[in-house]
Amino acid sequence: MSNNNRVLVPEAKEALNKFKMESAAEVGVTLKDGYNGDLTSREAGSIGGNMVKKMVEAYEKSL
Repeated sequence: MSNNNRVLVPEAKEALNKFKMESAAEVGVTLKDGYNGDLTSREAGSIGGNMVKKMVEAYEKSL
């Protein structure tokens, strides 16, 4: 089994982590630096969903 979660642009890693932390705070989920495997699927999904929502909004504004 291989890990496909590799960062294609290493310079973006810090910005993506900051974006993830901001999104987590907005939906009321507390993230720790490092391992967050104790999150529920609902919590993790709400963070990812909020990130996608914000990315779509930013793209739509750029059109």
